[in-house]
Amino acid sequence: MHCAQFTAGTCRSCQWLDKPYSQQLQDKQQDLAGLLTAFPIAQWREPVTSSEHAFRNKAKMVVSGSVERPLLGMLHRDGQAVDLTDCPLYPESFTSVFDVLKIFIARAGLTPYNVARKRGELKFLLLTESQFNGGMMLRFVLRSENKLSQLRAALPWLREQLPQLKVISANIQPVHMAILEGEQEIALTESQALEEQFNQVPLFIRPQSFFQTNPAVAAALYATAREWARESKLTSMWDLFCGVGGFGLHCAYPETLLTGIEISAEAIACAQESARRLGLQNVEFQALDSTGFANGRDSVPELVLVNPPRRGIGKPLCDYLSQMAPERILYSSCNAQSMAKDFAHLFDYRVERVQLFDMFPHTAHYEVLTLLLHKRMAHQNRG
Repeated sequence: MHCAQFTAGTCRSCQWLDKPYSQQLQDKQQDLAGLLTAFPIAQWREPVTSSEHAFRNKAKMVVSGSVERPLLGMLHRDGQAVDLTDCPLYPESFTSVFDVLKIFIARAGLTPYNVARKRGELKFLLLTESQFNGGMMLRFVLRSENKLSQLRAALPWLREQLPQLKVISANIQPVHMAILEGEQEIALTESQALEEQFNQVPLFIRPQSFFQTNPAVAAALYATAREWARESKLTSMWDLFCGVGGFGLHCAYPETLLTGIEISAEAIACAQESARRLGLQNVEFQALDSTGFANGRDSVPELVLVNPPRRGIGKPLCDYLSQMAPERILYSSCNAQSMAKDFAHLFDYRVERVQLFDMFPHTAHYEVLTLLLHKRMAHQNRG
């Protein structure tokens, strides 16, 4: 993939862009194998590859420059602004949207935030596209509510120019630090959920809920989890750190007792809507801490699926799972280092299957799905 900004040295976010894609995959697979050397692996699956360009469904753009000539992209530590509206990681549909947004910033008088002077209002633009229907969600990250009335007044023009904008909101982030968003979210459209669909499973994205940024690979990840989960009749499961519910909703049969736990109320609202659309009756999604939820239970389901943040699930949850001994654990990780540390605490489990999903081409990062079987189940399978 060619990138003018990488060639010029102005953007190095894709650290591995000068490495052939086949070599990237090989290096990631070797890294994963090295992290799991202490654990016998019954089966390695071939890595799931990604498109090398236009694979992202989300852009996080720092707004800089002037109100008349805004720049959308990134800021170097020395304050140098780089316009990334032509980044080849974004789909072609983003280009025309960025062009209109630059005009809109001037029309609405949204002064870009100047980091050095600590002045201005508009800090970031966050744009997300649904692969299902082409709808988009746009979030304005502002320093305060001072320009909110101007933003609202100018919105009819923006929506006329870009009817694909289905969800628009303003996030208030008043802190002068490299923090992407604040706690306060102000809805600017009636709808605040962008519909997506993977493998005929409806999913929803709300402004403050996490969603994967590589839809094609994410769909393959969910489909694989469903395949592995359904290898035996699944009557009950937990989906911990469930986000918008993608894993649990893929894995559960209509009669499966599914409990999804996620700390984010926004994400839980999305999961509940998906379950309603699917007509699932035996599903419960709750906005709770996953470790706290688990430790308060005196029994476990047949399958526990975990999809934790980069820190992993941690020793307390590992200790609980070791004690309660569910038959199977499906572990989806965006940080194989913390995953390997967790495995070291799951003494009574065997790593049955491992597969790498290249969610983040041109970087050292990747997603990995593993199936763990309790040793009593592993012995039964061999018998």
